[in-house]
Amino acid sequence: MNIDKYIDSIKACRFCFMCRHLSAIGNVTFTEADTPRVRASMLYGVTMYPERLTDEDLAKTMYRSDLSGCCRRNCVNHYDEVGLTLAYRADLVAAGAVPANIKAIADELKKSPEWKVSGSGKVAYVADALSIESGAADAFLKLAGKVQVLKGGTCGKGLWVLGFRKEAKALASKFVKVLEGTKATTIVVSHTGIYDLLVNTLAEMGLKLKAKVMHTSEYLAGIKTSKKLGNVYYLESDFLRNYNDDYAFPKTLLRANGARLKAFSTNDEESYSCGEGALVLDRIEPELVEKLAKYIEARAEHPEKDVIAVASPYTKIQLAKYTSLNVKTIEELLAEAL
Repeated sequence: MNIDKYIDSIKACRFCFMCRHLSAIGNVTFTEADTPRVRASMLYGVTMYPERLTDEDLAKTMYRSDLSGCCRRNCVNHYDEVGLTLAYRADLVAAGAVPANIKAIADELKKSPEWKVSGSGKVAYVADALSIESGAADAFLKLAGKVQVLKGGTCGKGLWVLGFRKEAKALASKFVKVLEGTKATTIVVSHTGIYDLLVNTLAEMGLKLKAKVMHTSEYLAGIKTSKKLGNVYYLESDFLRNYNDDYAFPKTLLRANGARLKAFSTNDEESYSCGEGALVLDRIEPELVEKLAKYIEARAEHPEKDVIAVASPYTKIQLAKYTSLNVKTIEELLAEAL
C-alpha cells in the first residue's frame, strides 16, 4: 500500500499532540479525529488490519482533512502527515472503495474542456476558472501587459489530491503539452494549487516542464504603484508557505509597494486559507469551509475596514462567499493602486 511509505510518520504522529492546535479542521469541529495524531492512529490500525482500509468512517475523516501542511512545516522532524493522507486516498481509489460523493466530484473533474490559448509573447499566464472568478486574472492582465493567456481547461491537481493518480497524470500531461506548445519561457499563475502542481507534483507524476514557473507575485516583483498600499493583513497561502519553503514573493511585493503588513490573529503558524491545500474541500463538505471562513472572520480586528490580502484565489472566493471581510487578491490590490 502507498501508506507503507509513510510508516515513520504513522508511528511518530500517532503518539504526538504537539501540532494539534494547528489543525484547521480540528479547530472548528472540536473532534480529535480531525488531527494528525488520530488520523495516524487510525492508519496504524490499517497497517495491522488491511481490511480496515475501506472503513466508511475512516474514509470520511481522511477526505475531511484541510491538507494545509501547517503541522508538517512546524513539526520539529517535519513528519509528512500530508503525504500520508494523500497516500491513503490513493490506496482507497486503488481498492475501488471511494465514497460516492468523492467519486462524483472526481467524475466532474475528469470532464476537462480543452485549454484555449490567445495572445503572443514569451510569457504565458494561466487564467484558470478560480483566478477569473476571484478577480485575480483581470487584475494581473491589467498589470502585466502583453502575454499569452490560457483559459478553459483544468490541470489535474484536484484529481491528484482526491487520490485519482492515473487520471490526474493524464490531465496534467495534456496541460503540460499545451504549456509547451505556447513556446513560452515563463509560465505565470495566480492559482497557488497550479503553482504547486507545476513545481512539485509534476515530478511525482514523472512529468517535466521546461519553462520557468512563477506565481504572479514573483513575476510582478518590479512593479511600482503610484499609491502606497498602507495597512494590510496578509493571509499566507498554504501552498506557497507550507509546500514551497516559505515562498517570500507575496510579502516582498506588498512591502515594496508601501504595504505595512500587520500580524493577523495571535498565531502566525496557523492556516487561514479555508482549506486551500485540499483544493476541493468546498465541494466535499461546504459547511466545513464556511466554519473555517467564520473562524477567520472572528479573528479580524476590525472586519468592516481591515484590508486583507491573499495570494490564493481559492481563499479569496471562500472568504468573500461566507464573510463580510474586505478581501483582495494581491493582483487586485496592486491594480487598484496602480
